[in-house]
Amino acid sequence: MARRVDTSAYTTFGQITDRLDQIVAEVRRKDLPLESSLDLFDEAIALGSKAVDFVDTAPVLPEEAVGNSAKEDANGSEAAAS
Repeated sequence: MARRVDTSAYTTFGQITDRLDQIVAEVRRKDLPLESSLDLFDEAIALGSKAVDFVDTAPVLPEEAVGNSAKEDANGSEAAAS
């Protein structure tokens, strides 16, 4: 059974991506025991889930919303013209 991973120490998206990079480097080692690899896998899954939460709850700045609307309109207009 997978152990519960505490991700509370990671408070920013950057901290999570830095730790994920470290995990990738560790897992690539040929001499890493299987149990350690599985523990790192569990940690990576928990961190990935927390990263998704950060992205889902990130505020959208007004200029980003306007930029996205303009892109959608342009894509919609192009699709309608085809």
